[in-house]
Amino acid sequence: MRLVVGVSGGSGIPYARDVLRALHGLNVETHLVVSSGAKRVMSAEGGPQLADLTEWATHVHEDRDLAASVASGSYRTNGMLVIPCSAGTLAKIAHGFADNLLPRAAHVTLKERRPLVLVLREDPLPRPTLHNMLAAHDAGATVMTASPGFYHAPKDVQELLHFVTARVLDQFGLDAPGFKRWREDGE
Repeated sequence: MRLVVGVSGGSGIPYARDVLRALHGLNVETHLVVSSGAKRVMSAEGGPQLADLTEWATHVHEDRDLAASVASGSYRTNGMLVIPCSAGTLAKIAHGFADNLLPRAAHVTLKERRPLVLVLREDPLPRPTLHNMLAAHDAGATVMTASPGFYHAPKDVQELLHFVTARVLDQFGLDAPGFKRWREDGE
């Protein structure tokens, strides 16, 4: 399996790291695209940095490289996810504005009718963002929020992150190791 993983400028880089780590553990080939906005957020928030993402990626593409493999529909992938997906990146994807590699790869994913999962982290959601979420959905994307559940009785932040990771991977038919599903024990 081959997936494109986009990381945009929304707060929530730890979600991206957890997803990349899980995909690496599942031997999924990943093509990582990190926006310039995400790089600014990384340095401002002081959490995971670029090296914490690239260590788990199979391939890393510069956001400025519109000639990268993932910019073409003839380069086969099994889909793309953007985690976190900022409101600005959502707007670009929803309206086909491909000024750098991340929205271009998303556009190609939609064009080729491959799964595209956008994981928003920002709240509250103003009207333009809600419209853009609907436009992205209508174009074929799955729009999710980085909203962890609590039925699995998480004991720490890592388990909250992993809940979101598992729900994202579900969209590609992948099982996140160690994820406990609702009523999985047969109750």
